[in-house]
Amino acid sequence: MKHLSEYRNPDLIENLLRSIRRAVTRPWQIMEVCGGQTHGLVKHGLLALLPQQINMIHGPGCPVCVTPARLIDQAVELALEKKVILCSYGDMLRVPGNVMSLQKARSLGADVRILYSPLDALHIAKENPEREVVFFAVGFETTAPANALSVMEAESRGIRNYSVLSAQVLVPPAIKAIMDDTECQVDAFLAPGHVCTIMGLEAYHSLVQEYRVPIVVTGFEPVDLLEGIWMVVQQLEKGEYRLENQYRRVVQPEGNVTSRVVMDSVYQSTGRTWRGLGFIGESGLGLREKFREFDATRRFLLTETETREETVCLSGDIMKGKIKPVDCPHFGIGCSPEHPMGAPMVSSEGACAAYYHYSAKV
Repeated sequence: MKHLSEYRNPDLIENLLRSIRRAVTRPWQIMEVCGGQTHGLVKHGLLALLPQQINMIHGPGCPVCVTPARLIDQAVELALEKKVILCSYGDMLRVPGNVMSLQKARSLGADVRILYSPLDALHIAKENPEREVVFFAVGFETTAPANALSVMEAESRGIRNYSVLSAQVLVPPAIKAIMDDTECQVDAFLAPGHVCTIMGLEAYHSLVQEYRVPIVVTGFEPVDLLEGIWMVVQQLEKGEYRLENQYRRVVQPEGNVTSRVVMDSVYQSTGRTWRGLGFIGESGLGLREKFREFDATRRFLLTETETREETVCLSGDIMKGKIKPVDCPHFGIGCSPEHPMGAPMVSSEGACAAYYHYSAKV
């Protein structure tokens, strides 16, 4: 437990809080990009401990939450109509599409399976050569290497009944879209540590220079988050803007070179629609032409539906950081994890789920 307890050390936490209180002289809006960071802030009660001048804005860093209804519709179509074995991560099953969720499709007889790795889906394909197996590949840069590796393995081992429905998205274009929004009030960012573990720091340098905002890469434990906030506040108070790496024990400037090579071999960037944020150019990953036979959208000629954004649920405004979950009139009343109205209440990284489970600490 050493490497966990030391980042939850009460004395270190109190010292960092004192340092933040001494440093801050005016209001600042700081966005933590990753849903894991949001859960860390809420779960450990850090939002209530920060000085009132610090407003933490919860960003769109939950890949399940930003997966558009159109892709969920296609996953449902694959499972119900194309009769494939549809595999994905557990959180995806309850996220609503335009018509239904994958959980509903499973209740109607679809073969939908919860897995922890795309390589497990590849194993299912090998064991069931008479069935088509599709992995619903959801995630940021963190999950992309393993998903890409499954495609490379399928090709090299001649497993032709395997394909992926790609919902991979990239963080830097989302930050850019947030900053380009005319209503944006973000002064600085805490960048996602796990994503930077894979991708390194290069993409964030250009964001710092273009938008003149401080960005600090952090981990997810209380000491990580508070040290990152302190580093950001010091820059803001001095009128500076730099990229800094608080998560040095994990994140290297070049990232994980091997993983990046695997990603680049299989994927190419493409435009992607994000639930709540709309279309963002070059923000997604699609399979390269070399691997087109493993692209489920091409293999099955899936229906292209429009994404109808929720009109009652306010998840779009929540994921843009315009409101907090508790500002939604449906929070905890008409909307709960048992009866979710939107994706942020479903996902284990969603801001609404964090506030619901740890509301006493907010």
